[in-house]
Amino acid sequence: MIELLIAAIICVVLDLVLLVRVLNGPTAADRLCATDAVTLVTALGLAMYSLYTGRIIYLDIALVDAALGFIGTVFVSRYLEGRL
Repeated sequence: MIELLIAAIICVVLDLVLLVRVLNGPTAADRLCATDAVTLVTALGLAMYSLYTGRIIYLDIALVDAALGFIGTVFVSRYLEGRL
C-alpha cells in the first residue's frame, strides 16, 4: 500500500518540474504540451491517492480533471492554429 503513496508523491514532484516548463516554455506549443502533461499527471496522482485512501471522491475529481484538461487542450490548440 505504501507504493501507491510513493507513486502519488512522485507525481507531485513531476508536476512541479512540469510547471517550470509551463512557465519557461520557449513557445506556446511547448507550454500547451506541458500543461496537458500536468493535468494528466495530476489525474494519475489523484487516482493513486484514491486507491491508497480507499475514498472514491478523489477518483471522481481525477476524472473531471482529465476531462477538463483534454477539452482545454483541444480549445487552445485550435486557437493557436487560428481555427477558433
